[in-house]
Amino acid sequence: MSSTDVVVIGGGQAGLAAGYHLRRQGLGFVVLDAGAVPGGAWQHTWDSLHLFSPAAYLSLPGRLMPTQAGEIYPGAGHVVDYLADYEKRYDLPVQHGSRVNAVRRDTDRLMVEADSGTWRARTVISATGTWSRPFLPAVPGRSTFTGRQLHTVNYRSPTDFAEQRVIVVGGGNSGAQIAADLALDGHVEVTWVSQRPPRFLPEDIDGRALFDIATARRRDLDAGRDDTGGVASLGDIVAVPPLRTARDAGLLTTKPMFAELTATGVRWADGSQSDADAVIWCTGFRPALSHLAALNLRGPRGHIPTDGTRALGEPRLHLLGYGDWTGPASATLIGVGRTARDTARAIAQLL
Repeated sequence: MSSTDVVVIGGGQAGLAAGYHLRRQGLGFVVLDAGAVPGGAWQHTWDSLHLFSPAAYLSLPGRLMPTQAGEIYPGAGHVVDYLADYEKRYDLPVQHGSRVNAVRRDTDRLMVEADSGTWRARTVISATGTWSRPFLPAVPGRSTFTGRQLHTVNYRSPTDFAEQRVIVVGGGNSGAQIAADLALDGHVEVTWVSQRPPRFLPEDIDGRALFDIATARRRDLDAGRDDTGGVASLGDIVAVPPLRTARDAGLLTTKPMFAELTATGVRWADGSQSDADAVIWCTGFRPALSHLAALNLRGPRGHIPTDGTRALGEPRLHLLGYGDWTGPASATLIGVGRTARDTARAIAQLL
């Protein structure tokens, strides 16, 4: 059994940002990461994925992301390389292949039980993100459909669906980008469905603007001013170049959500039916928090109530990088650094 000031659970972008700031505070820590190699969830995305912002606006604290040759918006592989370099550059104590199974209370310490052993920690930062917990809606007929069903996390390339009829479900960025990826290939018949008509953000808005808008909204709410709605008031989907190309060429067929799945496809609200070979569920994620179950902290919608990143029911636990409820834009590369800094400072004051 080992002991340290802080155990960080998760070695993706949030865990690395936490490590950077914990070191600046002079605290002892270890980062336990389930992945066998650096890169977090970025190493598992689809082949054509590109981010919304230029590299300079996707940087973790202390080190700018270098540009990617020939690309304005870097691809996921470039992000993986950057995170691996970041981990190495700052010599962060990351233990890969060390999945955390449970966190428990033990008098004045928290016990962190991992595949690699047990740690006694004065505080814990959970930074496991959401990628490992994809959400599938309870749609009628889902167990009846005999074709292929997969989630965003399983999609890689249009070549896996050559000459097939594919229905992409979801009106967010992943649904739009995957539908466009399939449509531009030219060998896939794509139908894109969502609960409401897709809402594209103005074309001059990218990740830089999204972060500024989200931060301004949080500042207004904290000051007691009216809620402007932030990014959600402008739209849901960033119009990245491939998506604009597919949309403007009329390659994206969008329809309202179907009523149910059948054995061979879908039945629409008007009773008509369409055959399909595959359904790709781009329906989002939930926080990956099962390792915290023994602490019995869950609130409504599965979230753990927090003050900033500190769990209200366990002040020795912080949650980082799960979305706006754990810090404005904290689930993004550009946004997590600020929240990680505040978390490290709060832990230093506590200890």
